[in-house]
Amino acid sequence: MSTGELLSIEPLELKFPFELKKQISCSLQLVNKTDDFVAFKVKTTNPKKYCVRPNTGIVLPRSTSDITVTMQAQKEAPPDMQCKDKFLLQSAVASAGATVKDITADTFNKEAGHVVDECKLRVVYVAPPQPPSPVPEGSEEGGSPRGSISDNGNLSGSESVTVTRSFVESQEKSAEVKALVAKLTQEKNSAIQQNNKLRQDLELLKREANKGQGGISPVFVLLFCLIGIIFGYIMKKA
Repeated sequence: MSTGELLSIEPLELKFPFELKKQISCSLQLVNKTDDFVAFKVKTTNPKKYCVRPNTGIVLPRSTSDITVTMQAQKEAPPDMQCKDKFLLQSAVASAGATVKDITADTFNKEAGHVVDECKLRVVYVAPPQPPSPVPEGSEEGGSPRGSISDNGNLSGSESVTVTRSFVESQEKSAEVKALVAKLTQEKNSAIQQNNKLRQDLELLKREANKGQGGISPVFVLLFCLIGIIFGYIMKKA
């Protein structure tokens, strides 16, 4: 806060939460510490960029007055978010009962013998306030989301149910796989046994044919072909 003889000014920095293409405002408060009427005037190094309301006025004795400074929407940000704009607030004692209409350019003319206080204010750009993060779905404000781990390291209710269900389903699938493997193994062993039996029958038929006329009869050839077809079908199924 400025400690001038006439007015106290708060704050001494004009802080704007800078956002592109958005009009932004900040406030100043003037406090009259005297028993006199005090006139004030606000000047800036960049009048096209800012709008000051009011830019001139009267602060009554032992009273306060608020000023709003509005920065026009900007199309681009300055380098490193640094601003070189400055403001100058001038104050001078006015006659008792004075109004804004009584303020003239001569009011703040030091050469005319008037006592004028001056306070320089600089412009500071700050990051805009961030919106609050949304509360996760399924959770309450101040609480932990569902499915999180509790303070003692155990899973919460819904998470525990999910894990249990997944474990049961995995056990059921494992039992189905084991049953399928056992069935295929049994069918394979059965096919091997039938194959061995067919081979024994074939050897027996060969020996009986050799005991006969020393040649293979048409019946034996037909039987041999039939056995071959059956054997091929069994091996294919296995």
